[in-house]
Amino acid sequence: MTTKDAVIIGGGIVGVSLLYYLARNGMRNVLLIERNYLGSGATGRCGGGIRQQWSTEINIKLAMLGREIFANLSDELGHDIEWHSGGYLIPVYTEEFAQQARKNIELQRKLGLEVELLKPEEIKSIVPQFNPADVILATYCPTDGHANPFKTVFAYAKAAQALGTEIWEYCEVQSINRKGTCYEILTPHDTVATPILVNAAGGWANIIAKMIGIELPTTPYRHEILVTEPVEHFLDPLIISFDGDYYFRQEHNGGIVGGMGNPDEPPGINHRSSLHFLIEFSHKLAKAMPILRDVRIIRQWAGLYLMSPDSQHIMGDINGIDGYYQIVGFSGHGFMLGPISSKLLADYITDGKRSEFIDAFSYRRFEEGTIQKEVSVV
Repeated sequence: MTTKDAVIIGGGIVGVSLLYYLARNGMRNVLLIERNYLGSGATGRCGGGIRQQWSTEINIKLAMLGREIFANLSDELGHDIEWHSGGYLIPVYTEEFAQQARKNIELQRKLGLEVELLKPEEIKSIVPQFNPADVILATYCPTDGHANPFKTVFAYAKAAQALGTEIWEYCEVQSINRKGTCYEILTPHDTVATPILVNAAGGWANIIAKMIGIELPTTPYRHEILVTEPVEHFLDPLIISFDGDYYFRQEHNGGIVGGMGNPDEPPGINHRSSLHFLIEFSHKLAKAMPILRDVRIIRQWAGLYLMSPDSQHIMGDINGIDGYYQIVGFSGHGFMLGPISSKLLADYITDGKRSEFIDAFSYRRFEEGTIQKEVSVV
């Protein structure tokens, strides 16, 4: 039997950053359990974007704090995460979303975010190669950016281990039993006893929650993505369209990585690739960026969005279940919002520091009916 002060289940960006921030706060006898390898879930399958352009006040404020973490993370952790502050460009194609974009910008500027409203012809001043056909307007935030998901996960993991924490990879949680004030977690490696258990299991969070009798209001959905052969660098911002249903950016090595959602996607854990995505996204990418029409696709893959009813994550504790915390349901945005959320949760766990974010993203909002849906989601 192994005894730990806290156990985190899930080795994506959320889990490893929480491991680091707990250790930085002085809680170092902590174990992270990952069923596969670090970053093997949604984190290692995502686009790597970090944006502050949201539709709700709480997400804008959280994302602005989160962006500052990413901007300084390479120096803090001592490993290059390939942070690039190239901005986010958001083309809008329908009047409905144009009205929403104007509302978003008004709120974002009120909260101190540097953001521009562009006419279609002005987009070429940011990305000369972009095709503005059918675009009504666009928004642009130059301080948004992107980073390398795997390098970020490994940087957090190495920094956390240097502070004395432990990580078990390729170790699936088989069962969880509550014994008095402790949780006993059965794994193939050993049984672990801990008074503090954190569910950061991403697309598998529902499975972990059910082991202790909790029904999460979250559902996993497949989202597909691909990458092209490397081309000479020409694209600084990540380009995303909520009504055009696409996003893409250029990687550090020159490849274009991008994806889209599918409104007809059935729920469930599914990592298979589809021909439908390959065809649909290729057409969208070639239309938006004609210069890429003849670029070859190297590979495609899929990851999971764990969607919540309001497309916002759930973090903190649950009434009546002592020692259990969760940080799940990021609805496709765990990479960009995970580190700041984990930092805030670590402060709550170690010091009882309750912020407006802990309250806003609490599970209690579903019980109380105080939810506000985030609409800036692909």
